[in-house]
Amino acid sequence: MRKIVFDVETSNLFQDVGSSNPADLSISLLAIYDSLEDKYSSFIESEFPSLWPILEKADLLIGYNSNHFDIPLLNKYYSGDLTKIKSVDLLEEIRKVIGRRVRLDQVAQGTLEISKSGHGLQALEWWKKGEIEKVRAYCIDDVKITKELYDYALKNGKLFYKEGPAKLEVKIDTRLWEQVEKTAFTQSLPF
Repeated sequence: MRKIVFDVETSNLFQDVGSSNPADLSISLLAIYDSLEDKYSSFIESEFPSLWPILEKADLLIGYNSNHFDIPLLNKYYSGDLTKIKSVDLLEEIRKVIGRRVRLDQVAQGTLEISKSGHGLQALEWWKKGEIEKVRAYCIDDVKITKELYDYALKNGKLFYKEGPAKLEVKIDTRLWEQVEKTAFTQSLPF
């Protein structure tokens, strides 16, 4: 099973575009972990043609808030429909259990006992200053955290998140995560 863990950074905010639709934003950079290659990569918009063949051969997309944010935004750039690829959104899985959203940093602290290397607003500022390598490192760090959380949940059937001094457990049903599905997804680009 080819799994792609991914995260998107943007070059603007919702208030900049006057909308709450993720597809109205612009991507600055996207990072992935490709389980087939066992490596991390990142792509700016001009490099997306190299990304599409990887995503089109994926059996599973993994992210954090990816079904609501990253996939709709990335779909704006893609001529096909990435929602046709099976996905696991860790935030969605947590929200099913506790009924609300928690930040990736809270889950990283609770489960992995690490903190994120920054936050999205910092990445936006770095991008605007032309500090692309800082954005790249930050985005890849978020992908690494998401991958570790996915692996932990798959192995243990739970995640933890920090809320103040408390460490709270979230039971996660992972039984169907890696079940291979036959999809109607077809490659839309000529390779």
